[in-house]
This record gives sequence, structure tokens and C-alpha cells, in this order.
Amino acid sequence: MQLYNKLSAKERAVLIDEAGKDRLTISFYQYHKIEDPQTFRDKLFLEWNALDVLGRIYVSYEGINAQLSVPSDRMLELKEQLDAIPFLKDIRLNVAVEQDNKSFLKLKVKVRNKIVADGLNDETFDVTDKGIHLNAKEFNEMLANPNTVCVDMRNHYESEIGHFDGAVTPDVDTFRDSLDIIEEDLKDNKEDKNLLMYCTGGIRCEKASAYYKHKGFKNVFQLEGGIIEYTRQVKEEGIENKFLGKNFVFDHRRAEKISDHVVSNCHQCGEPCDEHVNCDNEACHLLFIQCKSCSEKMNTCCSDECKEIAALPFEEQKELRKGKGNSNKIFKKGRSEVLTFKR
Repeated sequence: MQLYNKLSAKERAVLIDEAGKDRLTISFYQYHKIEDPQTFRDKLFLEWNALDVLGRIYVSYEGINAQLSVPSDRMLELKEQLDAIPFLKDIRLNVAVEQDNKSFLKLKVKVRNKIVADGLNDETFDVTDKGIHLNAKEFNEMLANPNTVCVDMRNHYESEIGHFDGAVTPDVDTFRDSLDIIEEDLKDNKEDKNLLMYCTGGIRCEKASAYYKHKGFKNVFQLEGGIIEYTRQVKEEGIENKFLGKNFVFDHRRAEKISDHVVSNCHQCGEPCDEHVNCDNEACHLLFIQCKSCSEKMNTCCSDECKEIAALPFEEQKELRKGKGNSNKIFKKGRSEVLTFKR
């Protein structure tokens, strides 16, 4: 019985091309007490592998957080499988704004301590006492209220390429970091200001809103379904779009274009740019923003040193990597001394 992915990303990409089918990229989450996450995880893998589902799914005692792609002609089967799970019946599925058949190239279903790494002790507060959910129209109205403080609950490399007009964008590496910073900045306005939050798909705001209510904030609101659902409603209902730039996503697409605004700059030359790349030196793999001109000049590398290493034969690169950890950890995305415009 196969319970793990056995194909490489390259092998999977070839199979997708050969299949010639359009795929849908979707995401969803649900907080729910799962007694046996490992058994639930194995069940999902078996069912979804049979449907040719690909993606990154986290399962824990507190629920599920899923980003995945599925062949369009099997979407109904996936929905039927989800509806057969009581706590996922009629779950809202966030459909990606921009589709790409290769948004995911592997099926990874992992058991984690938490479905979002928030660093919080959930036993100290009621995680179900959440803030008020707002749709796109209601969010715009609240955003326009002068008594509202709108906060982006995402990390710096996400909000850098796109954010709501007038939002506070904490310069943080982790979700946990933003919680304390926001509380400190708004400590004198816990009762008289509207705290309005948003994130990619809504999951971070679910926990954050309950946390802030526990910390004494009286007027807590959150964008239901996050930026993804907001964009869908804006397009379908003709609502004014208040989001500027791109929405960062955690798959091979890296971002979805929400508006024509370019709100960030190339980390190497400073020119307007919102294209994330990974350094072509596999021992580095730093995520940063690079314009086409710098990409051509630097061969999609973040530094001259990485450019020289990436130009070496593959076997020589492997030898250089032996015994060394990744030089840029995941929490240092977009930060490096070699980047003139993002340190």
C-alpha cells in the first residue's frame, strides 16, 4: 500500500504534460479536533493519490490546512470525498485566481503539531471565540472607517509584493512575531479602535482574532476567506478592488496578480519589480525579488559568489554542499547582506 509520493517533480511534470488535462489549484482549512491525525493522514493520501491530487497538506490534532491541485474533471469526486467527512462537509474551497497546471508537482500530506506554526499555547485561551467575519463589501466599508486599523497578518516577503491600501504590514519573518508587535503597537487602543485583519486564505486570522480577543481587544474583525476569496467576490460582484499588487502563494506560481500595481522593487537594483525567484545556487536557494535585467546579469543568482557556484558542473556543486546545511533558512526569505535593497 503506497502511502508516500514516489515520483520526482520532473517525472510528475512530464506526466502532467502527457495527460493534457487542465488542473484546478484550490485551498481550504478547518479547525477541528482530530483524534488520530496519522490515520486521517493516511486515509487522505490514499484517496487523493487515486484522484491524482497534488499539493501540500498539513494535518494535526487541531485540524487540516490544505493547498492542492486536482484535475478539473475530477473536482466533483474530490468534493464528494470531502463532503463524506463530517467536519469538512460543504467546506468553502478557495479557488486560485490564476491557474497553473504545475502549481504542485508532488502530493505531500504531513502530520504536524499545528496546521499553522503560531507558537501559541492554545490551552490558555478559547480558540473558538473568533472575530467577526466580513465579506469583500463589508471589508471595504470597514477599511474606509477612520476608526479602523487594518493589519496584514502575513510575513514580510508576502506583503512586500501586495497588500491592501492603507494596511499596516509588519516587517516580520514569522506569523508568531507579528502577534506581539501588533499587540504592543495597539495596546492603547484595544477598546476604541476596530482591529481589521487579513491573510492569504483566512487561516492565520482565525487563530489571531481569538488571540487578540483574549488579549482584551473589543472590536476584532477578519476578512473571510482571505485575499483569495476577496478577489473572487470582487470579480463576480463588481466590487471595488482595494488590494494593491500581487498575492503571494506557496506553490510553484509564487504569486497571483490581483491588480496592476507594482508596489515592490528589485532587491538588487531597486527598480520596480514584483517577481520572486529562488537563487539558482541550490546550496543557497534564497527567495528574493529580481527583475529580468538582473536575472540575465546574475543568472538568477543573489550574489557573485552564488553565480560562480551555480556555473560549476553539477557534481562539483554537490561536493561543495557536502556536510553543510542550507545557508538561508526558511525564516530568512528575502533577507541577505548581499541584497542591496533588502537586508
